[in-house]
Amino acid sequence: QVQLVESGGGVVQPGGSLRLSCTSSGFSLDYYLIGWFRQGPGKEREGGSCISSRGDSTNLADSVKGRFTISRDNAKHTVFLTINSLNPEDTAVYYCAARSPSRITTGLSMCLMTPGFRYDYWGQGTQVTVSS
Repeated sequence: QVQLVESGGGVVQPGGSLRLSCTSSGFSLDYYLIGWFRQGPGKEREGGSCISSRGDSTNLADSVKGRFTISRDNAKHTVFLTINSLNPEDTAVYYCAARSPSRITTGLSMCLMTPGFRYDYWGQGTQVTVSS
């Protein structure tokens, strides 16, 4: 069964940090461009960050620059999203998504612009709640 699995969410106090992980089963995400998205309560889904398959290129939404860091360890078949200085506005379900290497991708500038920028697999999400 092909799926993405997010983990690492939880309840965090404002100002805290979390590292979310994205792994796969049924396929190797090592060759996939990976994006992180989130959807807060009553909000539309928004893009956070994406990373190329080799990890040599990333893109971050302006709203999270300086606080979000995306990285990957292909030896561990895992993509990470580190979030610092968490605030209640970060409360959301966080999803990772994988874009197949069979799709033509010319740069990451549009990687957060779904549905136009197509991802092939989505995880079920991990809940992050920021609360004191």
